[in-house]
Amino acid sequence: MNKIFDLINDFFAFLAPITDAVWDFPTNIEWYSGIPVLGQFSFPVILLIGVGIYFTIRTRFIQRQSFVPAIKIMLARQPSKQGISAIGSFMLGLAMRAGPGNIVGITGAISIGGPGALFWMWVAAFFGMASAFTESVLAQLFKEKKGDEFVGGLPFYGKRILGNKRFVGLFLSFVFIIYALFNIPAQTFNVFSAIGAIAQASTGEQYSHQSTLYYVIAVILVVVCAFIIFGGIRRVVAYSDVLVPIKAVIFVGMSIIIILINFPLIPYFFHEVVVGAFLPHAIFGGTIGTALAQGVKRGLMSNEAGQGTITMAAAVANNRHPCEQGLVQSFGVFFDTMVICTMTGFIVVMAHVWTGSVDGVMWESVRASKIMLYLSSVEALVPSSISTVVEIIMCACYGLFAFTTLLGMISFAEISANFISKKQSFILGIRTLGSLVFVPFGILTILAGLELGNLWYISDLMNIIMVYLNIPLLLLGLPFVLKALEHYRKTKAAPFDSKQYGFVTDCWNGKENSK
Repeated sequence: MNKIFDLINDFFAFLAPITDAVWDFPTNIEWYSGIPVLGQFSFPVILLIGVGIYFTIRTRFIQRQSFVPAIKIMLARQPSKQGISAIGSFMLGLAMRAGPGNIVGITGAISIGGPGALFWMWVAAFFGMASAFTESVLAQLFKEKKGDEFVGGLPFYGKRILGNKRFVGLFLSFVFIIYALFNIPAQTFNVFSAIGAIAQASTGEQYSHQSTLYYVIAVILVVVCAFIIFGGIRRVVAYSDVLVPIKAVIFVGMSIIIILINFPLIPYFFHEVVVGAFLPHAIFGGTIGTALAQGVKRGLMSNEAGQGTITMAAAVANNRHPCEQGLVQSFGVFFDTMVICTMTGFIVVMAHVWTGSVDGVMWESVRASKIMLYLSSVEALVPSSISTVVEIIMCACYGLFAFTTLLGMISFAEISANFISKKQSFILGIRTLGSLVFVPFGILTILAGLELGNLWYISDLMNIIMVYLNIPLLLLGLPFVLKALEHYRKTKAAPFDSKQYGFVTDCWNGKENSK
């Protein structure tokens, strides 16, 4: 068993320099890094923000329509029993977006890039809303029917955009399945971390990774995960419709209470975030590039705009117009970053643990562990009499974030796999891989004693690979999106007929896609 653990550790350690090199390119090249200002910005940062700005301009600031209309769309009656409702699709997407990255990712961004990283995360999210709109409309336009369900997403619109060549979709589907499955270990780790922290806070005892508690958690997690996943997408949506609102309301509500308790510190928060965005503290490297890179990097891990992953949730929805799901998922980026991630940012920055000025808390001792840094920040902001209760509640939210993301990863892999084959035996194979192979593999990483930082290397690497595959497709597919958007604005969401705009789709033929 120890040899297996050693192999797991070696595998993730091997990925670390590769991931850093990909994300830092070309700032890791001497001549480029010497360029004033520009030399601080890596290509992934330039690409994500640049494309978001471009889509914002071409869609004439679609962000303006991503609030009230999106909420109305989610509250409207579903056109038919076919597919998933707009709000069900939103919750499925938010199950992925509102994950542990909203806590440890944002905490990590601040711990490395300073409070200013949160400002750049807001900027990236604002422009990312246009990217999310574009990819979600493409997912709706080129979705396909499967019985009483819809399937679609990156592989499906990738195939259509690149000349209707099946091998393109097969490649994209395969890569996405690898992406989703290899992100599962990190989410498994987060579930264990949350439950372990709850147990420690409740009993005052620290449990080892190979204690009886961890083995019990392992068995329960595998059984529950398999039960939900083998029930298909509808069962996953049924659970996400319940779990996602619960975790979001409790986390945001508790965060607001903590912020109100520390109301006088709110001006301090905004000062540190805005000033730190342009004049970072020396402790964080003192460069704008560090804050900006961390904001974009962790923002992508959280809201996933432009990555192509949420397109699976967008495709399964039954909407009256393809642009409706674009608005819904664009709103999802706003809610995830501007609301949930900002709540984490408020707590970490307001606690100013990172300044080293909090009694009894040593910055360097907690900086390596992002969840420890977050919990130390929470503890510093609440009265000692309720700190244990608050810590348990926030850890429970953290665990729910991880669990729903885990379900989302496997479900999205299943939706993507439908491009390869819609046969039930093949889909069951994907469900088995996710819940009975990769979840146990994630458990092995826990028993191996891996730190979350090691697991993040594969997540970061797969995230940027998905971006590099998806962004060119979005640029090529933008004309389809603009045609649908023109129709939506002109007719106020009348039935869309793609043939009138020079292209053919399976579901949008002038009648409501539910018929």
